Amino acid sequence: MTGRAVRESLPEQSARYTPPVPRKFKKSPLWMGITLMAILVAGVLMIILNYVSVLPASPTNWYLLGGIGLLFVGAMMATRYH
Repeated sequence: MTGRAVRESLPEQSARYTPPVPRKFKKSPLWMGITLMAILVAGVLMIILNYVSVLPASPTNWYLLGGIGLLFVGAMMATRYH
């Protein structure tokens, strides 16, 4: 058999298969979980304290946007947490 005949007799490999990631690479560091929770709590607190007028010059939309931004950052970190 020639080299060409061997290549033609093998089935085509699919490009869809992705091998599993080893468990040792899926462990998030401890600081990530702590930071994730702190950011989420800070976002919720900023929104609540804005509406009860505890923050300086509140209620204002800037505190609301800051709280929503913190919640968004926390949600993005949560998607990367293992």
